[in-house]
Amino acid sequence: MAKKDPTDLTVEEKLKTLYQLQLTLSAIDEKRALRGELPLEVQDLEDEIAGLNTRKEKIEAEIEEFRQAVLQRKADIQEAEASVERYKKQLDEVRNNREYDTLSKEIEFQGLEIELCNKKIREANARVEERTLDLADTEALIADRQQALVEKKNELDEIMDETRVEEENLRERSKELEMKIEPRLLTSFKRIRRNAHNGLGVVYVQRDACGGCFNKIPPQRQLDIKMHKKIIVCEYCGRIMIDPELAGVKTDAVEEKPKRKRAIRRRKEEETED
Repeated sequence: MAKKDPTDLTVEEKLKTLYQLQLTLSAIDEKRALRGELPLEVQDLEDEIAGLNTRKEKIEAEIEEFRQAVLQRKADIQEAEASVERYKKQLDEVRNNREYDTLSKEIEFQGLEIELCNKKIREANARVEERTLDLADTEALIADRQQALVEKKNELDEIMDETRVEEENLRERSKELEMKIEPRLLTSFKRIRRNAHNGLGVVYVQRDACGGCFNKIPPQRQLDIKMHKKIIVCEYCGRIMIDPELAGVKTDAVEEKPKRKRAIRRRKEEETED
């Protein structure tokens, strides 16, 4: 049997299908609500861990940089000490005061270089110790956050396992219903639903008011809604409105009739007594 073209559906059929889609999507929302803030908490923990790992990598790079600087300074010291030894040997072979003064200045300069290098090495080692402590704190924080992440993920997985089958069935149902709705109407419905704080794009009339924003609906407009001649939206909130009967909702029985019967019976009793 060929599928009915969505554009060939009557307004009543369109409204029924939209309302069924609304119920299905609301059921999916309820399943998601069971997860609460867990997905966001998991995402926040993952983002925090990623940031901490970046910080860890930066600290490790700084520590390595300081260590390389220490190695370079030590190499400079060795080179300076070798120069000092060479200059001292040359002192024994000087032939005039000018050469002696020149070599003495070079020895003094190399000595200052050695002192400067030792100072830089002490500073670098201090920074290595400082950053090593920061690295340990960061690694401890990462381990703590990873443990929290594992717990949150396990909790989320348990909830999702409980609802996965039902949610998949609901998703399949929603896809089937969407295929029955013309694209333009479906797009409008999704836009209305997205803008509604409670996710309701289709509501039925409740106590002469819109079931979404609860603003009163004029009698003539209620009659138009019941006639199913066209799709009517609430002039206040923009939601698509249907009558309770179409939604399969039983309205309360009119209570005025029994009251009138009692009132008539009471008047008859009063006339009999008179």
